[in-house]
Amino acid sequence: MMPKSQSTEKMPATAHLDSIVLGAGCFWGAEKRYQAIPGVVDAISGYADGKNVSATYREITKRKHKNNVNNHAEVVKVIFNSSKVSLETILHSYYEGHNPTQLNRQGNDVGTQYRSTILTSNKEQNAIALKITAQYQTLLNDAGYGKIETKIRSLTEFFEAEQYHQDYLAKNPRGYCPDHSTGVKFTAETAGTKLANSEIDNSALLKGKHIVVIESENYCPYCEKFKKNVANDYKGTIAIKFRLASQLKGLTIKTETWATPTILFIQDGEEVFGKQGYMEPEYFYKALGAFKLGKSEAFNVAFDEGTDGRFCKEYEIFKNTPDGVFIDKLSGAPLFDTNDRFNSKSGWLSFTKAVEGSVIEKPDNRYGMVRTEIRSKTSGIHLGHVFPDGPNGQPRFCINATVLEFRAR
Repeated sequence: MMPKSQSTEKMPATAHLDSIVLGAGCFWGAEKRYQAIPGVVDAISGYADGKNVSATYREITKRKHKNNVNNHAEVVKVIFNSSKVSLETILHSYYEGHNPTQLNRQGNDVGTQYRSTILTSNKEQNAIALKITAQYQTLLNDAGYGKIETKIRSLTEFFEAEQYHQDYLAKNPRGYCPDHSTGVKFTAETAGTKLANSEIDNSALLKGKHIVVIESENYCPYCEKFKKNVANDYKGTIAIKFRLASQLKGLTIKTETWATPTILFIQDGEEVFGKQGYMEPEYFYKALGAFKLGKSEAFNVAFDEGTDGRFCKEYEIFKNTPDGVFIDKLSGAPLFDTNDRFNSKSGWLSFTKAVEGSVIEKPDNRYGMVRTEIRSKTSGIHLGHVFPDGPNGQPRFCINATVLEFRAR
């Protein structure tokens, strides 16, 4: 991949390239948000608008510069094709993506380097910035917010940030997107309205167990990644609900909600456990297992490769169930069909095969034995083992009943 500074050198003159430098707090999440705008060619993290301070991350974040008005700001240089996207559209995204009423901070990031600023290249850009700012101030006033603290100035010099800051979110796949947006939008549907708690009914979350995922109102690659790798395939009995941070009315939440995604495990309206940032499927299902199963035989089987007792309670329940499918107790994914069940007289549920594509096989040489372990493909939990001694030369999938649930066909 070519360096950021060279990424636009070979663009043809007819591309109508223009750029503007924007400061909205930490540049990591902002960079990715601008890159998602159709017509934006590149977004480069950097420093600008300071003097007598070295333009490096190590220097501008020193404690002595926390209140220094001459400190550089963390900014993003947005390079865009003006024939495909207008500066107005970019500034709409800029204001909607952070809280411009906060002075020298965004959420927990406090200091002059996190100030809200628009650095323009010419008089036309300056006029557009002033116009958009005035429009947004009206919308913020209607929503109960205060004065915009964004400083609009002429750009003197832009300093590209260190390489490890470029495309930071892509380089840190298990992170989160900071989301300090107000919820006030330029769009006709929501202009002048703050995202009100009353718009979402959380009464159903006040009883029983629930999973709540706090997502961003703006583009959040980690939120999309969580949906793709976890939520889209999840069919468990504890439902996943998506909310914005402003839509948690009536719930008792302990975890800070400014990071997206934030995954909350809630029981009777109160948070039991919360995790800021993206969760790999392995970690999500381990947390869900602790939340749903607690300290139980099922948890021991699922995550510590334990084994049900022979003829356990769940085995007795499941051995003669009517026509249907046995599902993963955590993910809800179909694993075994009653059509493939047989009585092996072993004391464990036995099947001649698994639902196609539902399990993975792994060598298991523990305890001096050579066996093939069976795990759920979606959640990764331990299910049992497969042996070659099934009926008529078929395999015998020897499966622990405690990690299954039954769904009638």
